[in-house]
Amino acid sequence: MPLPVISPLDGALLVDKPPGPTSHDVVDAIRRKFNVRKVGHCGTLDPNADGLLIIVLGRGTKLSDKLMSADKVYAGTIKLGQTTDTYDADGAIIGTSPVPPLTLEQINELAQQFVGDLMQTPPMVSAAKVGGVPLYKLARKGVEVERKPRLVHVYNFQFSAYDEPIATFRIVCTKGTYVRSIAHEFGQKLGCGAHLSSLRRLQVGRFSVDNALPLSQIMELTTDELQRHVIPLLKLAE
Repeated sequence: MPLPVISPLDGALLVDKPPGPTSHDVVDAIRRKFNVRKVGHCGTLDPNADGLLIIVLGRGTKLSDKLMSADKVYAGTIKLGQTTDTYDADGAIIGTSPVPPLTLEQINELAQQFVGDLMQTPPMVSAAKVGGVPLYKLARKGVEVERKPRLVHVYNFQFSAYDEPIATFRIVCTKGTYVRSIAHEFGQKLGCGAHLSSLRRLQVGRFSVDNALPLSQIMELTTDELQRHVIPLLKLAE
């Protein structure tokens, strides 16, 4: 049997996604621009989140599960005193409460309660699927379904600054961790409510956003120029 022909576009592309487009929007834009039949992504970023999105191209899609299973590093901010129906800044405000006097040390002390194994129930406005349908599509129709809690692990959760009501953090966690759920529960434990006000993905496994190209820059490349930024299959499989 002849060996399969490997295209220069078979592999992965590190994209620095801006806030706004969905992960699927990025996949569609790259598919159309470079006329690649098979394109996927390794781990959804919410529309308002930005940072590292690994796009797999051609035969690289066969390695998406391996890449998706890697641990993640995020940086972001939590706004105390406001609860939203989506646990993040995209949602409608459903509650407000005064923020108690807090120091950075007190916030970090509470953060330690979220380090280790956690059981998380996927939010209704997440991309998790029930019966093959993303939860957010059901939520838009006003349908709420039972979701099974999932085991996730947080390796590190540390706040670097607090300027009431905004707390700035960095978190290292396993795949499938809902950082906005942590923000929501954090606010519940403080008694004032909270939501995730911003989120940036810094790292997926060994891949860093420092080596990613902004989506706007990618969309200006020619196919030949894009090839120079594609991580080949052998390197991905290491």
